Amino acid sequence: MNTGPIFGFISNGIYFALGAVAVHGLYMAILCFRIVSQKRYSEAAAGEFLDTAREYVDKGDFDGLVELCDSPPYWKKALPQMVQIAVVNRDRPANKLRALLAERFDRDILSELEYKISWLNTAVKSAPMLGLLGTVTGMIQAFAKIADKSKGGGDPTALADDISFALFTTAIGLIIAIPLVMLGAAIHIRMSRLQSSVQSGLTEFLEDLDAAMEEE
Repeated sequence: MNTGPIFGFISNGIYFALGAVAVHGLYMAILCFRIVSQKRYSEAAAGEFLDTAREYVDKGDFDGLVELCDSPPYWKKALPQMVQIAVVNRDRPANKLRALLAERFDRDILSELEYKISWLNTAVKSAPMLGLLGTVTGMIQAFAKIADKSKGGGDPTALADDISFALFTTAIGLIIAIPLVMLGAAIHIRMSRLQSSVQSGLTEFLEDLDAAMEEE
């Protein structure tokens, strides 16, 4: 049985799959960085927003604050989103309000990032596995030629392409996976900073909101 065309098709498919995994993983990483960038405030910008929100709270203009949070400069940012939820549900007990905010933060913001990171992790795992498949395929072809002397089994140069393919695909798989692992770690760091920033800002805002509600 002539398996040459079959292995040739598999070899081309592995190269194509490795390229697709690399592009997909990089695309997911870029999306994650972009989402975190959209959701996160700098410390100065967060302080400015909280000062503005405090003015609305002091005046008791909660509807105005909700509209502010839903306006174009703020509606993509995580902190104004959480402030808006807090204002809409300000009549709830403090502990239930904080539980609601934590739940909504996980569901509305972190879940989207975690979904995309799961695809990034899939790319990280798939690349070395595809490389290993290339290694196995290349070695099968090499041993098949060694077993069949009519195909040059005694000539080392006849095996060079198969062994080179076996090693090359493994290297490509690792070259793809390692940068994606580093990008994933960088995304997790930015997610942690986003979460800490939102928690800090919410704590400050909820103190102002609690004080305003007690005065009513």
